[in-house]
Amino acid sequence: MARWLLLALLLVAGTASAFETHDFDWVDEKRERPVPVRLYWPEADRPVPLVVFSHGIGGSRRGYSYLGEYFASQGIASLHLQHVGSDRSLWLGNPFSLIGRLQGAAQEREALERVRDLTYALDQLLTHREFGARIDRARIAAAGHSYGANTVMLATGAGVERNGRRMELRDPRIKAAVLLSAPPFYGEQDPKRILRSLTLPTLHVTATEDTITIPGYYSPVGDRVAVFEAVGSPVKALAVFEGGSHSIFTNRAGTGGAELNPQVKQATRELSLAFLRRVFYGAGEALERWPQTYAPILARWVSPSP
Repeated sequence: MARWLLLALLLVAGTASAFETHDFDWVDEKRERPVPVRLYWPEADRPVPLVVFSHGIGGSRRGYSYLGEYFASQGIASLHLQHVGSDRSLWLGNPFSLIGRLQGAAQEREALERVRDLTYALDQLLTHREFGARIDRARIAAAGHSYGANTVMLATGAGVERNGRRMELRDPRIKAAVLLSAPPFYGEQDPKRILRSLTLPTLHVTATEDTITIPGYYSPVGDRVAVFEAVGSPVKALAVFEGGSHSIFTNRAGTGGAELNPQVKQATRELSLAFLRRVFYGAGEALERWPQTYAPILARWVSPSP
């Protein structure tokens, strides 16, 4: 293990708290759509902040546990959604029809249903008899990877128009966004027109080899940077890791390099936590230290405005 990574681990050692995991199999009766979730719940004697997490295409509520477990160990609840129209079930069934399943999951109808999943799950948790009153409603963030980052952008202010009318999808309860490997919106030509209305604090995380290649769709890392530049928020940060891959931000081990993979995960979860603490509490010290700690694997860093 590199000395700098060992030092980073030691800096957070001893600060973790106990947490629990709870799975709920909710069903949105209005849409007749299941919304399975996994909740990482911290041990706390006061209301806690919340992150609502949206997975990428083909994922599940069990994914991105390296983030959910870490957030909960640091006192932030993390609610991980499963979007049934674009979840792990896509990989099952006839392999010859996989391309069609992937392309179907990327269509506008499913993109909108994912946003409704997020809003519904947040409704359910905030009214939950055990957990609802224990959430700090002034400190709710949304996070997502890839397709999940698109979901989060729609839920936090991205402006898409259809038939000359703006689609109102923003959930005002969400106060910040963490966007991992955010692709541009499929079929939309001008990211600035869509994203200038996203004015919440945003953290963007990518890597120099973060390329999306699936049948019928290609997106280079430059798209991630273009999304960052197009977002209208006055408070936004960008981290670009050297090397890596698009799936390095998932739970998959080894992708992007056997040594680099755990380093990027460690850096990503610490950065996300530091960003949220700056937004929620105005505590920016950890965020200021972060780029120096992870300089050996960092290709670019843009700090948020004061």
